[in-house]
Amino acid sequence: MISKFNYVAPNNLRSALKFLSDKKTNSKILAGGTDIIPGFHIESKRFIDTELLIDIKKIPGLNEIKEKKDYVEIGACVTFSQITESDIIKQYFPLLAKAAETVGSVQIRNRATVVGNFVNNAPCADSVPPLLVYNAKIEIQSLTKKRQIDLQKFLIKPYTTALKKNEIVTKIIIPKPDPDLKGDFYKLGRRRAVAISRISLAVLMKKKNDLIDEIRIASGAVTPIGTRLYDLERFAKGKQANSETYKELAIQMGRLVLEITGLRWSSEYKLPVLQQTFYQLLERINSDEN
Repeated sequence: MISKFNYVAPNNLRSALKFLSDKKTNSKILAGGTDIIPGFHIESKRFIDTELLIDIKKIPGLNEIKEKKDYVEIGACVTFSQITESDIIKQYFPLLAKAAETVGSVQIRNRATVVGNFVNNAPCADSVPPLLVYNAKIEIQSLTKKRQIDLQKFLIKPYTTALKKNEIVTKIIIPKPDPDLKGDFYKLGRRRAVAISRISLAVLMKKKNDLIDEIRIASGAVTPIGTRLYDLERFAKGKQANSETYKELAIQMGRLVLEITGLRWSSEYKLPVLQQTFYQLLERINSDEN
């Protein structure tokens, strides 16, 4: 049974922030609603004491994808369907477009927002690994100030972020990547469609003279939250871009994830799958570049 709550749909950001800044009322932001509404139904502790829902869908500009000279902005209410259909996203951030296609069903993608996906910060958030390898920042606003923060620093632990009660994430800011960076995204679920991720990986790589000149690696689901694997990136830089290196990187990937997560009942089957998946991604990226 859903508890009673009040609902408002302000038509500008300042009004929404005024409602949110009321310390006497426990408020929640509503954009797509694909997390919070089911949360009400199952009486989730994260939502059960909500007194006011602030629907930001009508606020101008928040549902737009804007291309600037050196970066692209994705508004807080942009849905996964918009991501999959955007020529801008497909041109500059194909891994994000590919990840968006794997989210839920068509009905879910039509409602769910990319920002909501990482504000919820579930371990299985499919948008997070691609956003991390693209060095995404987010813009956060309160009534009194505006700030930007790297997405990785924003994500603290499962279902917890650096967002304060009186703040709204207004946009994602992603720098246009070096066109020589080639990559891929992979998601493994328990079934082919409408599946929650068990493993997800995003990789971008650039080669120079048959060496790994730059590599960016981010995991999801297999780590407690979406995580950029900087240690593994540093280990890989400068090594030969060949199968032997990729095998070694896959071994190191397993060791690193085990250090992060500790030994779990699922480690016995998950880690070999993760390592093989990572190896195949690297081989695929390598062959695409040749």
